Amino acid sequence: MNYIWDLLIKAQEAGIGKEQIVFVPAQVYSPYMELSLAELNAKPGEHGIEVEVNPHYRFPDLFDGLLDINLTENEELRRTLTDILLHFLAELDLTQGMNRREFYIRFVLRDMEAGSFGDRVKEGLGLFSREERDLIAEAVLRMYETGEPLHLLRSTVGKVFPRSTIYVNSEERDEMLFYIGQKKNEQRLRKLELLMELFLPVRYRTEVYWEYHVGILDADETMVLDRIAMY
Repeated sequence: MNYIWDLLIKAQEAGIGKEQIVFVPAQVYSPYMELSLAELNAKPGEHGIEVEVNPHYRFPDLFDGLLDINLTENEELRRTLTDILLHFLAELDLTQGMNRREFYIRFVLRDMEAGSFGDRVKEGLGLFSREERDLIAEAVLRMYETGEPLHLLRSTVGKVFPRSTIYVNSEERDEMLFYIGQKKNEQRLRKLELLMELFLPVRYRTEVYWEYHVGILDADETMVLDRIAMY
């Protein structure tokens, strides 16, 4: 890591809130780097995780006067202002290059995390990685735009469970068969249930097969003895 925005991303992936990060001016630093730490492995202390920054690396116009070594008064105030400004600049870094649609996706994700889609969705989001949460929020946005929940359910489940296959039976009855291709456990079950809650139309009934695929005639890989699920 070399930049403050990179640090915030790594902190989020490690489950550390950005409010726990405290940026402080480094006493000794390289003029060619913004951060000197190689990885974020500290634990929050009484005042959070202190991260030493060389604020003159990219923002000399802002900090040369504020952090002039000849100034000795109001040190605590200047350190606090430095932390606030660096957090603000890091947030600007994170949003630079984002288009309007990416902002919409972040708004949808923020609403899900705030409980606007229900407590089960709010709690279940924690089971997914940052990348998975982003793709779920994008799929929710597309669902409201296109009104095609089945297609989005299939594509999202396929990204979260790469070995999965979904079959839709809409001729005789509204039914979906999910083959996940992984062993069933509590986390995977809850992740699948959350995706169903977000995208599955109420009228559809479902069958879920985890390790073993439903036997299909003329598909030899699904007709292996002791590895066939009955439908």
